Amino acid sequence: MIRRLLRWILMICLTAVAIGCMVGIFLLLLSSATAIRFRYEWLLYLLPLAGLGIHLIYKSIGRSSEKGNILIIDEIHKPGAGVPSQMAPIIILTTVITHLFGGSAGREGTAVQVGGSVSAAFCKLFKLPDNEKHILLTAGIAAGFGAVFGTPLTGAIFAVEVLTFKRLKINLLLPALLASLTADRTVSMLGISHTHYQMGQLPAFEGMDELYLMAKVMIASVAFGFTSYGFILFSKTVKQVSLKMVPRQWMIPVAGGAAIILLSILNGKPDYLGLGVEAQYPGAVTIPSSFATGGADTWSWLWKTIYTGITLGTGFKGGEVTPLFFIGSTLGNTLSGLLDAPAGLFAALGFLAVFSGATNTPVACTIMGAELFGPDYIFYFAIACFIAYLSSGDSGIYMKDEKDSKGSEAGRRKYLARKSSRYIWFKGE
Repeated sequence: MIRRLLRWILMICLTAVAIGCMVGIFLLLLSSATAIRFRYEWLLYLLPLAGLGIHLIYKSIGRSSEKGNILIIDEIHKPGAGVPSQMAPIIILTTVITHLFGGSAGREGTAVQVGGSVSAAFCKLFKLPDNEKHILLTAGIAAGFGAVFGTPLTGAIFAVEVLTFKRLKINLLLPALLASLTADRTVSMLGISHTHYQMGQLPAFEGMDELYLMAKVMIASVAFGFTSYGFILFSKTVKQVSLKMVPRQWMIPVAGGAAIILLSILNGKPDYLGLGVEAQYPGAVTIPSSFATGGADTWSWLWKTIYTGITLGTGFKGGEVTPLFFIGSTLGNTLSGLLDAPAGLFAALGFLAVFSGATNTPVACTIMGAELFGPDYIFYFAIACFIAYLSSGDSGIYMKDEKDSKGSEAGRRKYLARKSSRYIWFKGE
């Protein structure tokens, strides 16, 4: 038993260090790409050509890698298809291209795919049997997520929660936590820092003020959940309409890039391109700016939804989570004005809750709130994340639509199980 335990610790740590190094390199490349785009604004007009290049990369050498996170999740649940070794370098390259030329995307999808691809390679190296591969793959996802955001505990819970359909498997938590912590420390040792978000000084709430605040939080949380649903629906609609309306597949990212250019011209500012974390000019709308009163426009959240849905729905690469942070925090900023509530607190609630609704991970998002903003308001974080989760419908960015998948009986049962699990606690089961 001791020998087996030491063997697993060694395998997980080696895998996590490799993932941490690749995530660190990715973050440096992403930061450089953003700085270059800020300096040379004309790069945006090459976005259609960048989209075409991404399409050709996946058609020539990417192969099944284009399935991304879904491929990794499928491999965990039913080993056999395999995760391609080229997935990690290809997703890093194509994500950097997307951000260099102004696509609105995130970075978590890339980090998760890096984690899955690297851990799959180590599964082959260690000659793990099929019934043990899911442990290292889950640890790899946790390592990628924890390292890219600097939230190791969230990374571990996120990996387990998103993979096990709300039924946390305790035996996977320790490997996931060890991997996430190791990868995060590896990124830190490389001298790479993460963005820090500040809610600012909040007033003390007591008595009726606390009850009023709770009511406002609950109202806003329903809006956050609806926004999560709207984001998922819009992204899927863009993809479906593109496949039906555009005659050639290679033309889809070209059309998507042209649409982003047109939107930027109509909008008159570049705030909704890229990650949305760094300010291109003083007064730009960003995630950090949304934590201050007046730090976001009324419709910033809607603009970012449209930009990101078009970018990812037409074949550009990256992730959804950082754009979801932007959408949530700017919506929280807007709602704070309408509800006469603290901007910093409601931006944080939106930051977490929209992410929770879109990924169906309320526990991980609550923990993320404590890791990013401190534990003082974790009760509000939990309320917001769970209400948004319940309000966001039955789909998610990491779910395949089993309801429509070939009409199979197994797919139908999976869909119904997921749908009922969302409301099972109402019945006391």
